[in-house]
Amino acid sequence: MEIKTAKNEPYPVKVIKGQTYYWCTCGLSKSQPFCDASHQRADMMPLEFIATETMTVYFCGCKQSANAPLCDGTHFSL
Repeated sequence: MEIKTAKNEPYPVKVIKGQTYYWCTCGLSKSQPFCDASHQRADMMPLEFIATETMTVYFCGCKQSANAPLCDGTHFSL
């Protein structure tokens, strides 16, 4: 299954130090940028992200980042 671009820009999210977040890798989740188990239709798994500090991070929306789950600007070239 091909990865679906959920959004052609990052999702800014305030994360809490020590909390675990599961980033959607397939692009099918209705709870972007996080997993809602839609990947079961796509045979993919979410990517675990553990916040090392409380801050705003930018989760990739295009699902093509080489720095997944964080945005690296790849969406500018799509």
